[in-house]
Amino acid sequence: MDPDCAICQAPANLQCDCEAKGLEQAVRQAEDRMMASMYQQIRTWVRGHAQDYILEYFRLMTERRKASHAQHLERLTAHAYHYYHAPPHPNEIAVAQGALKRGIDEDWQASVQRYPEVLEYFFNLVDLTLPSDDDPAVKDPPLSALNGGSRKSGRRASTVAPESFHERERNVHLSRRTPPPNVGNPMAPPPGSRRHPGFRAPPPPPTMSYGYGGGY
Repeated sequence: MDPDCAICQAPANLQCDCEAKGLEQAVRQAEDRMMASMYQQIRTWVRGHAQDYILEYFRLMTERRKASHAQHLERLTAHAYHYYHAPPHPNEIAVAQGALKRGIDEDWQASVQRYPEVLEYFFNLVDLTLPSDDDPAVKDPPLSALNGGSRKSGRRASTVAPESFHERERNVHLSRRTPPPNVGNPMAPPPGSRRHPGFRAPPPPPTMSYGYGGGY
């Protein structure tokens, strides 16, 4: 005695898909109500830390390039005074400045192109914890009729108890391991990047005196 469709009341032997579609819609609606703010929190957290990483990566790349530019100007100056007893020709300085600007543009492009792997890394730090199947809140929720009504709270069946849903069944939290241990050298891939073989670490910057914080 299979029941008729709860949506269109068609006989069970017709095997309509009304209930399956209704369940999918109910899942989407419940997800929007309960998870939308959590998704936004995760997205905001990931985006902010990814931007900080990319900006610091670009800063170190640029510092290395500026140091190389300064050394080049010193060589030009030394050469000019040694052979001509005069400062370098303005055209030489202009060429060097143009090369520096093109290099900085290349550094920024290379930094921005790392966003996909950096975003993936920080999304991977988000820790989703689900209760076990034998957890009392899962096996015998207050809204369940499986216990013969011994724990019914008087709520309608469509009402989810806040304490069972928010505090126990969907405990999503963000790993607060920030900043990464390599914050002083974002030229290296973030920790745990073994899960992300796409991370490519450029050569470390030269030793210099200096001193995580744009984006899509």
